[in-house]
Amino acid sequence: MPLRAEQPGDEKSIFAVNAAAFATDAEARLVEMLREDGDLYFSLVAEEDGAIIGHIALSPMDTAADDQPIKALGLGPVAVAPNRQHEGIGSQLVQAAIRWAQSQGWQLIILLGNPRYYSRFGFSVDDAKPFTSPFAGPYFQALWLDETAQKPQSGRAEYAPAFGRL
Repeated sequence: MPLRAEQPGDEKSIFAVNAAAFATDAEARLVEMLREDGDLYFSLVAEEDGAIIGHIALSPMDTAADDQPIKALGLGPVAVAPNRQHEGIGSQLVQAAIRWAQSQGWQLIILLGNPRYYSRFGFSVDDAKPFTSPFAGPYFQALWLDETAQKPQSGRAEYAPAFGRL
């Protein structure tokens, strides 16, 4: 499946795939707000025959571990057109986002999602537990990109402002 960075003119198609993939258009509006705020650090699409059929976003987080700032990103939303789900497109998007974050020197990725799905990529509810967040709970997960990093005893994780406005 061809993956590529978002390009000018993709906005409507990205909105449409996010709106179709979820029960409401909240995730689609979130992507728009992140873009408008300059917080859409990574926006990747899956494309087939010129049509966008998947999308993933990464945005910066204000994060600290044991009172030390760390470079963290929030992953999400991840969307695949409903008629193309369960074909591995979402997995390709998540793996590409992780590779990009590692190549750029980010230390941590945090997300909200189904642990059964995201654990296959190394995300862990336990690794997110030290972080206070309004989104903390059973779907709040973290992936340490620096495997030598010592896991913190405490921390905080604040998503980009658009998440709070949603």
